[in-house]
Amino acid sequence: MSGSDISCPTPGVDGERQDKNVAAVLTPFLTRHIPERLYPESYKESRNFCYRHHPAFKCKRQADETDMEQLQSQLDTLQQQDQQAITHVWSIFSAAPAQERNLILKGILSQCCSPQLSYVSSLLRELIRIDFVSALPPEISYKILCYLDASSLCKAAQVSKNWRKLADDDSVWHRMCEQHIDRKCTKCGWGLPLLERRRLRECKKDIEKRMETLSQLHASAHGSGSLTPTDAAGANGKKRSIDESNADSEETVSQDTQISKRTRNGDMSTLTTQNVPAGRLTRPWKDVYSERLKVEQNWRRGRYKLKVFNGHTDGIMCLQFDHSVLITGSYDTTVRVWDIETGKLLRILSGHVRGVRALMFDDSKLVTGSMDRTIRIWNYKTGECVSTLRGHADGVLSLHFDATLLASGSADSTIRVWNFKEKSFFTLRGHTDWVNAVNIHSPSRILFSASDDTTVRMWDVDTHECLRVFNGAGMSGVSNDQGHFGQVQCVLPVILRDEEEDDNEVAEDDDDVNEQYHHHHHYQSLSGHQLVPEGGEYREQEPALDSSHVSDDEVSVHSPSSPSMSRAVIRDRNRRRRKLPHILTSSLDNTIKLWDANTGECTKTLFGHVEGVWGLAADTFRIVSGAHDRLVKVWDIQSGRCLHTFSGHSAPVACVGLSDSRLASGSDDGEVRVYSFGVE
Repeated sequence: MSGSDISCPTPGVDGERQDKNVAAVLTPFLTRHIPERLYPESYKESRNFCYRHHPAFKCKRQADETDMEQLQSQLDTLQQQDQQAITHVWSIFSAAPAQERNLILKGILSQCCSPQLSYVSSLLRELIRIDFVSALPPEISYKILCYLDASSLCKAAQVSKNWRKLADDDSVWHRMCEQHIDRKCTKCGWGLPLLERRRLRECKKDIEKRMETLSQLHASAHGSGSLTPTDAAGANGKKRSIDESNADSEETVSQDTQISKRTRNGDMSTLTTQNVPAGRLTRPWKDVYSERLKVEQNWRRGRYKLKVFNGHTDGIMCLQFDHSVLITGSYDTTVRVWDIETGKLLRILSGHVRGVRALMFDDSKLVTGSMDRTIRIWNYKTGECVSTLRGHADGVLSLHFDATLLASGSADSTIRVWNFKEKSFFTLRGHTDWVNAVNIHSPSRILFSASDDTTVRMWDVDTHECLRVFNGAGMSGVSNDQGHFGQVQCVLPVILRDEEEDDNEVAEDDDDVNEQYHHHHHYQSLSGHQLVPEGGEYREQEPALDSSHVSDDEVSVHSPSSPSMSRAVIRDRNRRRRKLPHILTSSLDNTIKLWDANTGECTKTLFGHVEGVWGLAADTFRIVSGAHDRLVKVWDIQSGRCLHTFSGHSAPVACVGLSDSRLASGSDDGEVRVYSFGVE
């Protein structure tokens, strides 16, 4: 029987005869192959199905309503015999096994002309697209979506309700936050401002546990065909916990997630987060990412809200702020505590008799240093002076503390390190001029100091040794074109995230500590609480040498004035300690330099200020500097490019501060300017 006999049946008796002939040919074919379409168990187990013909998906594939209506309208225009003939062709093709289908298609395509082939090609562009979300297990779909960028994820959420459930899932956006927050993404090359990364890590454990359970439930339910990706997408994952009733607490909340399965059909739509404490709100990681992205865009485009704090009667020499308060110290001998949101002056701390040159605070205490040679420790929430430390022979210019140690630099060219816990102190000598800055790097037990003698020194807190001198003009060890030739005003340890990625363990262990050096606030004890120093006498402490890793010979060849360090000591310390950070320094030679503390090499020099740089702050992405030229500049920490320049002060800028969404500058004009880049 030819194709024309099928498509053009003759009317009357001949037509009926041909219908019988067609039936005689089609009936055996359809009888033999149609039962296979019903997929009895014996047949299903003996055949490997492709995605489009798998029994678990073929019956659920929805036809395009518009195309089917158009097909029906075109079919209705034909005569009944032609409709029957076309239906027979469809029936034969639908019932045919894969090999016969290919043979039929090859024969049809070989008879098509170019316009028809072009029409087939236009149809195939839409038909060959595979909905992998419906085809793959949900945990694999999540894994694929984790490779998309934020823009692609948002577009994926617009495909369908099923895609939206997966693309908006917390496990996907948690991964996105991990890649970008407080670090530069290795894929796109940019990052987002700091968030509590401890919560990121704790939430990651819960999400990984959830995904393992999801995989097990899918494997157990896959045999019965009862699990669908839509059901699996009902698990919206672990949300970022926000303590509404105790906003001041910095403790993170670990919640146990319990996943249950419906007993009848294995439906996973009942996957929920259990045991959520009352009074807690849940916040999707997508919202967190969206908020952080807006903050980063504000930084990039220079969009901010300015707030000016006036009240000091003389120049402001130091400042620090957190999310609620701003504290400033001035040559007018006072320390002022401000509400950073409203600009209201909360209290004035009086006690110093000369200008306040340095301050630092955490959740429990404020420490100030003054030109009156004293260090005072305050309860800044009540205004009470808790303790006063004396010992320097000249004014205190700088200070920095961690969990148990307080370091102070003085105009007497010495550094004192006070131990709150043991009520002892020791003195570091080596600088020949004013010590303008000190900074303790707690993970490596290293102290950095900067001086008017144009040098930066690196000290071992345990052995009291000077490990390295980052030299300036006229010093040996490092060429003069690398070191500062003006008085060094600031030294600041920084962690470059691209290097930190090389050692994930170091990155995770140090994240909470490194935030101290990026933002200069919330310095907390490693044991989880702050140690408030008490008054009384402090005894002088002898160096505590560790005989297990430093021999007498190694110590004797390494005097405090030596510009280099014993190789044996370096090797042993590298095994015992974490990798040293980079350090940023600023000087009155108008430059900012980035140094590798492990090698002593200057890796980058930033030029732009036309007068000396007094203030310096940095985080993972940017550097902020204030200078005698009355300008505040924002730099990209990776490229060294100047991103923004802010003017407004009428006198030299003496100090700057930086957080994830704010920067502040204090000037000799007695004014503090706070730039807010956050989302209101």
